[in-house]
Amino acid sequence: MSASTLAATLPAVAAPQKRAPRRVLPGFNLTLGYTLLYLSLIVLIPLSALFLKTFTLSWEAFWAAVTSPRVLASYRLTFGASLIAALVNVVFGLLVAWVLVRYSFPGKKIVDALVDLPFALPTAVAGISLTALLAGNGWIGQYFEPYGIQLAFNPNGVVIALIFIGLPFVVRTVQPVLEDAERELEEAATSLGATRWQIFRHVIFPSIMPALLTGFAMAFARAVGEYGSVIFIAGNMPMVSEITPLIIIGKLEQYDYAGATAVATVMLLISFVLLLIINGLQAWQRKRSGG
Repeated sequence: MSASTLAATLPAVAAPQKRAPRRVLPGFNLTLGYTLLYLSLIVLIPLSALFLKTFTLSWEAFWAAVTSPRVLASYRLTFGASLIAALVNVVFGLLVAWVLVRYSFPGKKIVDALVDLPFALPTAVAGISLTALLAGNGWIGQYFEPYGIQLAFNPNGVVIALIFIGLPFVVRTVQPVLEDAERELEEAATSLGATRWQIFRHVIFPSIMPALLTGFAMAFARAVGEYGSVIFIAGNMPMVSEITPLIIIGKLEQYDYAGATAVATVMLLISFVLLLIINGLQAWQRKRSGG
């Protein structure tokens, strides 16, 4: 019997088929649908309502609502204080993250847990605590009051409160990057005669720069919308220490819903543009580091 005849008489053996890997979550279409639905309910619909309510105003009424002297002063304080606080947190947040990653000392776990305190602490409690500490008769403020330095009930108090609530964002963003950094590169640079500053500038800083920008963006965004911890320590004096969220609350209490949404829309657009710029810088830094 020939080989061809023998092959024809034998039953065909089906080739083993690869089974599709089982996924823990449902398929792409279902999960994408749930994702879009969730984002629509939580983000898109509220933002759409914000813009639709603002569009009920005429252009003249909208411009008058968002450019009044009191509102412009609140813009300057809110965004200026948020920027200063975010920049301060970038510097000191990096130092805190560096100490927690690179050093061992008694009570390290306690210090590490304290970093997350602003996350867990209610904002109103934070504001009251900072006011009790920094007021003219407070534990800390009493030592600055004789020199004419007021830490509370003015823009200084706003900046301090925003630094307090924004620090964890920088620390928790930079800390994992420092933990994953390759120590071999630093040791190689040391063996080649590089100084500590050169190692930090050319080896460490480029690797943590995207994380620093991310922490800065998160701290800045958190500070722009902060309300609870600021109103107790700011003093809330019009044209001096009044933040934009307080302006919005005041318009809502006066049933000026369109005016409140108009001011909120301007804050949203400014914040979006600033975050877009920061994200662009992050992408540029990653591309530069990768190249």
